[in-house]
Amino acid sequence: MHCTFAGVFPILVTPFLDNGRVDFESQLRVVDHMLAQGAHGLGAFGNAGEGYTLLHSEKRRLLDAIVNHVNGRAPVIAGVGATGSDSAVEACREAEGQGAAGLMVLPPYYLRPDAEGLRFFFSAISDAVSIPIMVQDAPMLSQVSMPPNLLARMASEIEHVEYAKVEAPPTAPKISSTLAAANGTLTLFGGLNGQFLVEEWQRGARGTMPASDMTELYVTIWNALEGGDSEEAWNVFRRALPLIRFELQPGLGVSAVKHNLVHAGVIRSARVRHPTRSLDVSGLRELAALRSLVLTD
Repeated sequence: MHCTFAGVFPILVTPFLDNGRVDFESQLRVVDHMLAQGAHGLGAFGNAGEGYTLLHSEKRRLLDAIVNHVNGRAPVIAGVGATGSDSAVEACREAEGQGAAGLMVLPPYYLRPDAEGLRFFFSAISDAVSIPIMVQDAPMLSQVSMPPNLLARMASEIEHVEYAKVEAPPTAPKISSTLAAANGTLTLFGGLNGQFLVEEWQRGARGTMPASDMTELYVTIWNALEGGDSEEAWNVFRRALPLIRFELQPGLGVSAVKHNLVHAGVIRSARVRHPTRSLDVSGLRELAALRSLVLTD
């Protein structure tokens, strides 16, 4: 199978103004910042982009703006978290029509289906689109378990299921077992802010989708791995690890990422939307200390 998507695909934060409205101007600066730092592609509306807080009308306007601004410089994968089959089909069809190159799709997480129900859900989406589908295997978020054999079966039986984003810890062993089961029919990406990026790459992952404030570091790690320089990859990873760890705090990571992007002059406000939490005063001091160690101005 030809692998179209590979490398570092950061999840774009969604910037808000202090009044809570979407900051479209800052959103386009985020796009340019990611591409200038070497991103191989972009992800929109993922968990790290607060996609769960956005109105449908906002997503539509944002995706139009992002795709038009990227203008073919990199593929854009649109995240879809609709929990009903019909609504997911409609959202995916619309994202394709707006120019998304691929779809990152969560399984239904309200009434969680069994294996046959998952096959029905992803088959319905596949029948409605003609671009690759990335199954988001994120049981800590969705509470839906998708074993390697199920992911492999969906890849072999459902036309456009070509990718899976493995966020089911421990991720590295699942990369190995899923690739073995899929036998070449599925391309795997990692997530969870790249905390096991090196091990996932070593086991055959072809991409990663971290947050969007350390893109240059992730790209450096990725390029070192691709170039056979594992020592350099580990050196850069060790430098980034304290901030990776800090941003994995449930509910607080997006706030940290936004504060880092404000500090870098990319976005105007670190405003988040409920139920995303904001760092407290002590957390901001901790973040500033880590930023001085990890990121360069």
